[in-house]
Amino acid sequence: MTALTLLVLSSLMLAACSSQAEQSNEKTRTITHEAGKTKVPEKPKKVVALEFSFVDALDELGITPVGIAQENKTDVSGLLGKDISFTEVGTRQQPNLEVISSLQPDLIIGDFNRHKGIYKQLQEIAPTIILKSRNATYEENIDSFKTIAEAVGKTKQMNDRLALHEERLQAAKKKVDPNDDRKVMVGVFRADSLTAHGETSFDGELLEKIGIENAVTKTAEPTVTITLEQMVKWDPDVIFMAEADPKLLKEWKNNPLWNQITAVKNGEVYEVNRDLWTRYRGLDAAEQIVDEAIQLLKQK
Repeated sequence: MTALTLLVLSSLMLAACSSQAEQSNEKTRTITHEAGKTKVPEKPKKVVALEFSFVDALDELGITPVGIAQENKTDVSGLLGKDISFTEVGTRQQPNLEVISSLQPDLIIGDFNRHKGIYKQLQEIAPTIILKSRNATYEENIDSFKTIAEAVGKTKQMNDRLALHEERLQAAKKKVDPNDDRKVMVGVFRADSLTAHGETSFDGELLEKIGIENAVTKTAEPTVTITLEQMVKWDPDVIFMAEADPKLLKEWKNNPLWNQITAVKNGEVYEVNRDLWTRYRGLDAAEQIVDEAIQLLKQK
C-alpha cells in the first residue's frame, strides 16, 4: 500500500469520524406527541409539514417549511395570504415519501388522523412528530401549535401569539349579544351527504368559546354525516354552509322537510369559504371565522 493511498484512507476515516462526532454532539430535545416520543434537533432548519394547520403554525413562528403537502396549487397561498417557496410533497392524504426523503429534512410534522399509519416510514426519513389536526377540536389544534413551538424552539413567540389570539377572541366575544339564543350548524354539503361540524369540532368549539352555541350536540365524533331528517331534528337557527354541492342542495330544496328547518324559514343560510372554515384550522383562520360569524349573525 502506497503512502498516497494510506493518506487518502486516513483522510476519509478522519472525515467520517468527524461527521459522526458532529452528529452525536448535536443538541436535541425530546418531544412527546400522539405517536410517542421523538428526539428532534434543537434548532431544526428543514421542516416538512403534512397538514395545513402545521404550515400556519410554523409561519406564525417565523419558519417556512421546505416541504408541504397540498391538494391544489393555491392551497398554501390561500392559507397564508402570501406566496412562499417550498417543494410539494404529495397530498395530505398521500404524502410522497420519496420526495420528502429527497429534501433531507431534520423534522417532519404529520397528522394523527391521516399519517399515524406511516409514522414508522416517516421516522426512517427524519425525526417525526404526529399531532392532532384533522377532525380534532379547537383546543387540540391549539395544543398541537404549542407542541410545534416546543419542537422548533420558539416557545416565546408561541406565548406571544397565543396571548394576542386570546385577546382577539375576547374582543370578539364582547360583540356577541348574550341574549341571542340562536344555534348554528356548520355543514359541508357534498354530492351525497351533509357533514355537520358539531359542538366539539374545530368550528363548533371555537364559536362556543365566544358565546355562539352549536345546534349539533352530543355526537360521538366532532364531525358527523347526517341526513335531512336528522337536520330537521337538530333544527339549527343558522346554517353556515361551507361548500354546497348543487346536486344535493337542489334535491334537498325540493324536499318539503328542507323548508321546515328554522334557518331556512328565516333566510339564515349563509355560504362560507370551505377552506377557511373546515380545512385550515390555524390561529389566523380561527380569528377570521369568528369575525365572519359575528358579521353574518348581525345581519338579522
